[in-house]
Amino acid sequence: MKKESIFKYVKWLAMFGVLLAVYLLWQQIAQPAFKPCSINATINCDAVITGPVSKTFGISTPLFGLVGYVVILIASILKKPKLMLSMATFGLVFCLWIAYQELVLLRVICPVCILCQIVMLSVFTLSIKVQKKAD
Repeated sequence: MKKESIFKYVKWLAMFGVLLAVYLLWQQIAQPAFKPCSINATINCDAVITGPVSKTFGISTPLFGLVGYVVILIASILKKPKLMLSMATFGLVFCLWIAYQELVLLRVICPVCILCQIVMLSVFTLSIKVQKKAD
């Protein structure tokens, strides 16, 4: 895969990640009556965005995701592979920590969070590929 293609894929993934993070942030702030992500007690985004995982160091957890995806988007536009890989690495570790909190401590599955984790894992993998091509 060419570097240009990798940057393009990362741009699209980052934009999708921004949308997911904005959705979670909106759900957290507005707390609308319509909650398509909260299906039952086990498959439930509400438990994540209003529970103990809702804030990290006093800051809204979805806001961390939003900032991370925006930085990855900017890095992919500017073609900065080291910045992209650094942020994707942080994002992946952060996503894994959130997944642990969800699955082990809260015993819930947040479909939107899982999508965020898949997006971040994909960005991380593509960032490694583009970094190897840069070296």
